[in-house]
Amino acid sequence: MKQPEPGQMGLWGDEPFAEPESGSAWGAGSPAASGPGGAGRVPSGASGLTSPASLPPDDDADAPAGAAPSHRYPERQPGTLPHFRHPQAEREIRLSKAVVGYEVKRARRRSIGMVVGVDGLSVRAPRWVSWSDIETALRAKERWICTKLVEQRERAQRQMSARIDWREGASVPYLGDSLVVVLDPRIAGGQLHEVLPDAGLPGVPQRTLHLGLPHQATPEQIRDVAEAWLQREAMRVFSERVPVYASQLGVKVRKLSLSSARTRWGSASADGSIRLHWRLVHFSISIIDYVVAHELAHLREMNHSPAFWDVVRSIMPSFDAPREQLRHVAIPD
Repeated sequence: MKQPEPGQMGLWGDEPFAEPESGSAWGAGSPAASGPGGAGRVPSGASGLTSPASLPPDDDADAPAGAAPSHRYPERQPGTLPHFRHPQAEREIRLSKAVVGYEVKRARRRSIGMVVGVDGLSVRAPRWVSWSDIETALRAKERWICTKLVEQRERAQRQMSARIDWREGASVPYLGDSLVVVLDPRIAGGQLHEVLPDAGLPGVPQRTLHLGLPHQATPEQIRDVAEAWLQREAMRVFSERVPVYASQLGVKVRKLSLSSARTRWGSASADGSIRLHWRLVHFSISIIDYVVAHELAHLREMNHSPAFWDVVRSIMPSFDAPREQLRHVAIPD
C-alpha cells in the first residue's frame, strides 16, 4: 500500500512487507525537530494493501476512519530491560520499559524522521540538529517506537516459525489448512490427494500433496515443484473468486495475473488490471476474498477514503476480521 505507482493502488496486509526501508515510519513534529520555519514530517502514508514483512503503523493510511491503534510495550524481564539494537546503532536511549540502540543518518532535510524496520530503529536527521533534539523527538514518540519494535520482533518470530522444511513429510499451508508433502516419482508435477475421513487422526492433516520427484530430491527441488503447484492453484482460486465480487460491484476485470511483489498483497490499475500475490493461496478463503474485494473496490474508488471503505463493506460486510488476520500473517517460505 505504500508508494503506489501512478494510477495504481496496492494492498498488502495493510502495509508493505517488512523491509528495512519499508517499515513503519513517523516524522517528528516538534519545532526543534522541524528546523527553522519547517513543519514536522507527518507519517508517510500509502494507499493499497501491503506487509509479509512490515505491518501497518499506527498511522496506517489503509485503516478505516476511526480505527484505533493498539499500543503494547515490551514486557520487563526480572532484573533487566528488553533491548532493541539496530546493527548500525550509534546511540542508545531508554524509552519507556526498553533500551533502544538506534542508527542515525544525517541528511539534507528539514525534520527528524523515524523508521522502524526489520533491523530496528533508524533515524534520519538534519545535519544541524543536536543529539539533544534527536533524543527529545524520540521520547516524544516513545510509545509509537516501542509498539513498532515489539511488532517487528513478534513478526520475525512468526516468520521463523512459518518456515517450511522442504522434505518428504513437510507440512505446507494451503487455503488455511495443511498439506503433507509426499514424494512420488510415478507422477508428474503436483497432485492433491484427499485422505478418507475415517482414515485420518484428529488434528493431523487429512490431505497430501504428491510431488513427481525421486525420494532423494533436494530441498530446492521439492520447494520449486511445490511452489509451481501452489501458483497454479492460486490462479485457479483467484479466477473463481474475482468474478463473484466483480459482478456484485458491476466492474469489469480486463486482466488477472499473479504477483510475487515484495511490498504488496495485490494491486488494481485504472485500466481494470488486477494483480494478486500468489502466496495468498496459503491462507483461508475469507482472507483471499478480502484482498479480492479490496482490490476490486479500487476500480470504483482509487483511494482509501471513507467512500472506498463503503464500497468494500457493500460487498463484504464482515471484512474487519480477515483484514485483521492479514495484518498478522507470516509468509511460509
